[in-house]
Amino acid sequence: MKLPANPRAEIESILARGDLESLLHKAGELHGHFCPYLAVGVRAGYIAVRELGTKGSGMEEVIAIVETNSCFSDGVQIVTGCTFGNNALVFRDVGKTAFTLAKRDGQSVRVALKADYQERFAGRFPEAEALFDKLVRRREEPGPGENERMMRLWAEASFVQLEEPAEGIFKVERKVTPVPAYAPIFASSTCSLCGESVMEPRVRVKGGQPVCMDCAQAEQYVLDGRGMSVSS
Repeated sequence: MKLPANPRAEIESILARGDLESLLHKAGELHGHFCPYLAVGVRAGYIAVRELGTKGSGMEEVIAIVETNSCFSDGVQIVTGCTFGNNALVFRDVGKTAFTLAKRDGQSVRVALKADYQERFAGRFPEAEALFDKLVRRREEPGPGENERMMRLWAEASFVQLEEPAEGIFKVERKVTPVPAYAPIFASSTCSLCGESVMEPRVRVKGGQPVCMDCAQAEQYVLDGRGMSVSS
């Protein structure tokens, strides 16, 4: 089997030619649908990558620090190559549609959505906004064809976001950002109760034996649609 020398070669080629539409198509493959905040995440990622001149190989040479767990962050991940799985994505649960892309030396770019973006978007796409408010914010029962109509309008609106002047959408800052150390590689232990393998820093002790956090009924951090919380 012939393996690709660079799994991100296609995305890097798209970045090099500045093809935002193709980047949004790639982001849709990850995200599952097209929406305006996915589109602005793609644009924010593109601005930061071009500004810093970085290429992400998934080996933590570049770090993305996202400030929201919304659609925006999927756009950032696909463009920068920084993901939770490759330890190059840091989540700060501050609820801002913004992210910072940083090199190992701390040189970085922060791209933040301007505060009036949502209001301006709602004014330009009132039907899409009204359907989103009904079907997603309020979770009301859709009328005939309303789900399909919303998704189509949302997709159309997302590609329009690629055409708007960036200076009207984003605040962009060059800065120096403290970068976390490379992720350590932890040994694993086996839970004495369920028999599953568990990363050593997450092992607890019960009756003198190693157990996982679930078997210990220990408090644990959970990230879901509401943000970060503690659960047990």
